[in-house]
Amino acid sequence: MSEWLDQIVLWIGENPAAAAVIAFLIAFCDALALVGILVPAFPLLFAVGTLIGLGHANGPLLVACAAAGAFLGDALSYWIGHRWGAQMRDLWLFRRYPQFLDRSERMFHRHGAMSILIARYVGAVRPFVPAIAGMLRMPFSRYAPASLIACLSWAALFLAPGWIFGKSYDAVAAVADKLALVLVAVAAVIALAWAVVVYTSRWFAGHANELLLRALNWSHAHPRLGKLTGYLVDPNRPNSTSLLVLFAALVGLLWIAVVGGVALLSQGGTLGIDHRVYEAMFALRNPLADNLMAALARLGDTPVLAPAVLAGLGWLLWRKRWQAALHWSAALFFGWLASEALKFIVDIPRPPTAPDGFGFPSVSIVMTTITFGFFAVLIAREWPGRQRIWPYLLGTVLTALVAFARLYLGAHWLSDVLSGMIFGLLWVLVLGIAYRSHVARSFWMRPLAMIFYSVFAVAALWHAPRNTQAWLEDFSPPPPAQSMSRTRWWDTGWQQLPATRNARGDAIRWPLDVQIAGTLVPVQTALEVAGWRVKPQADWMDVLSLLDSDTPASEQPILPAALEGHPEELLLVRETDDAHRRQVLRLWPAPVRLEDGTPLWIGTTQTMTAHRVLGVATLWLPVDDHGQAYRATREALADLPQREGTGSAHVPVLRLQTVREP
Repeated sequence: MSEWLDQIVLWIGENPAAAAVIAFLIAFCDALALVGILVPAFPLLFAVGTLIGLGHANGPLLVACAAAGAFLGDALSYWIGHRWGAQMRDLWLFRRYPQFLDRSERMFHRHGAMSILIARYVGAVRPFVPAIAGMLRMPFSRYAPASLIACLSWAALFLAPGWIFGKSYDAVAAVADKLALVLVAVAAVIALAWAVVVYTSRWFAGHANELLLRALNWSHAHPRLGKLTGYLVDPNRPNSTSLLVLFAALVGLLWIAVVGGVALLSQGGTLGIDHRVYEAMFALRNPLADNLMAALARLGDTPVLAPAVLAGLGWLLWRKRWQAALHWSAALFFGWLASEALKFIVDIPRPPTAPDGFGFPSVSIVMTTITFGFFAVLIAREWPGRQRIWPYLLGTVLTALVAFARLYLGAHWLSDVLSGMIFGLLWVLVLGIAYRSHVARSFWMRPLAMIFYSVFAVAALWHAPRNTQAWLEDFSPPPPAQSMSRTRWWDTGWQQLPATRNARGDAIRWPLDVQIAGTLVPVQTALEVAGWRVKPQADWMDVLSLLDSDTPASEQPILPAALEGHPEELLLVRETDDAHRRQVLRLWPAPVRLEDGTPLWIGTTQTMTAHRVLGVATLWLPVDDHGQAYRATREALADLPQREGTGSAHVPVLRLQTVREP
């Protein structure tokens, strides 16, 4: 796949007009009244903008082409609306979803010509407002200038994120490729959680009356089986809609749970997707990301959840809300008890990086889901209008972040996490239906929400960052499976070790040109005598200092890197006469172990220069030094037993022993 993408990028670089045509077609199709709702314009234009930033396409030309495509697409939509007028409503799409045109027409009546500009940035109405303008006979001489301005600004702004990303890609990928991917993945998890809650709630809001009517008719047609449904959709009950939503979600989750359970039982253990997700997460391991993910994963710990729950229960008891406190306590206690029993009954092997106590299902995910899920059931109906979605939205995002962090660390399989979320949601829905069915009394929830979320935030800030390194040691990568004798490694086996840290891209491919058997103390001592110094591993405070333009380049940190999930064991730096240039030696545990137990290390020598990236941050980036850093390292270690050979990457590899030869 990567070779295929490289070929596409190369082809576009050789045919610049192709990128211009692609940008035009994306914008044109996105603007059409019927086609635009199916075209994911932003991700496609982000990719096109990335080509600009990487230097494979002309930026002003692509902005002009995208603007032209959007303008002509809008003009065609305007002509369609002007030509067919109100007959557009007879089309199948608009008969089935009249809200597309209704929403656009309301915006047009409210904002007039300004709606042409506003609609360009609102995906739900962007393809329809020009058609409405034509349908309502807006003069083209008035429509065209507003559309031209809107299309030009839209094209520039939609291409800008990819443009900036591509411009900084080589710099970021060279030193923080995996960290950047982790941050993008975290953003994607938040966006996905937000989208699931928002669009699900919108769908239920738009179909609630229809669902209620169908459920009521079904309960009348099936007097015996329909007793439960009839009770949930009783028109005399003011909370029938919310009860039906909870019941529908319960039925859906039960179906998912049955399908997932059958899949796990048929496999007799973990699924293939579990291993693929585990391998993908393991490949993302990075020292800075490890600390961030450890903090997020610990948001589901008892020292974080318990204070918030106790504070909330205390307020409920003080206000004599016995039923609310009882149902929430029951949800938590029996949910924990059932998940522990399920873990005892179902024996599924843990991931290689998971210590004891982590297994199927994820108890932490279960308790996080129940804690925030049932609390949302308690307070959501007391909030006005659209604000009711916020407790569910916040709980879903927090649970998703905890789940993703634990997947990243290798604490659970994907099936462990999903099972924990589904089990927790099922229990929340069961208790939520019971609570909503028996308790209709309203009470002031804002103080309770403020107390619960505030205590949770304080407990999270206190607990999550504490003893992170000690906690991460439990999730260290497993020892290498491959082994060889020290004699074999010294003679020929060294060629079996990785030759580069990254297989793609010259800017991010680091030759692994140093291998050391034995303790690193003699190596460190010899290099320090030669003027090298140990550089502590950078943390997040150091990363923030990269934004300080007043800090001299020599004092700016070097971002850490990982190899096979392991952080650097040793980072040594040698300053040069040029304050913006330094030599670096990075060493990691080798992905092969020696049979006699001698530690084996693998590393890279680099010359790095300080660059101001996009005028925002100062980064030390590796450059091609034609082997200067390698030769300086070899000369400084000349007193240690060493050999040199040419590896598979066609670069010399220095082998050292700090213990006696076998």
